[in-house]
Amino acid sequence: MLSKKSQYAFQALMYLAEKTREDQPVLIAEISKKKRIPLKFLENILLELKKAGILESKKGKGGGYYFAKNPKDVPLATIMRLIDGPISLLPCVSLYFYERCKNCDEKHCGLHEVMTQVRDANLKILEKKTIADLAKR
Repeated sequence: MLSKKSQYAFQALMYLAEKTREDQPVLIAEISKKKRIPLKFLENILLELKKAGILESKKGKGGGYYFAKNPKDVPLATIMRLIDGPISLLPCVSLYFYERCKNCDEKHCGLHEVMTQVRDANLKILEKKTIADLAKR
């Protein structure tokens, strides 16, 4: 399940992508108000996205947040991993956060096999779709 934090991140990024067309940084307070995201929570999310190199910020008059990368170059999977960690439903099938399951033989586990297929199906979409795709709607 997508966490509230990820949902807020996507909402903020969609709003920024729409506003990017105006070529002006966007104030956190504006995003918070328009998308009904608690301000303090949003500040932490945007800071995380900035540290990851997805966003940049400008201080002072005319300041705010804007994309460091083109929204069409930011896959949804990148944001999900950054905010929530693994995309896979089991740690033993995670590509970037692999952990062996206790008391399990992955080579003979039907659940492992099915969850690998689920992960691959999800990634096929999440790696292809971008923030720009979300903002088009």
